[in-house]
Amino acid sequence: IQRVARLTVFRSNLHIYASVISDCGTKVLASASTAEKDVRAELGGNGKCGNVSAAALVGKRVAEKAKAAGVEKVAFDRAGFAYHGWVKALAEAAREAGLQF
Repeated sequence: IQRVARLTVFRSNLHIYASVISDCGTKVLASASTAEKDVRAELGGNGKCGNVSAAALVGKRVAEKAKAAGVEKVAFDRAGFAYHGWVKALAEAAREAGLQF
């Protein structure tokens, strides 16, 4: 069985977080969230971090960071969250940025 890194997602009422975890599950290779100062600044700093466009930005950023760390393929772990809205936007943006699920 070939093991691949995992793209995990967590969302709260205000923020969405994404992390790429190594195949053995012991190391975070890349992460991004709407709680980051750079992301909030790019969104306009108006406090609107809980929307689909913010989730798409996080998906793009985590994909870019993962590719910089040498990760091309991931398994998508939605952690029980429904695959629609924020989670779907994050996943689609990560795919468009070059991550393979």
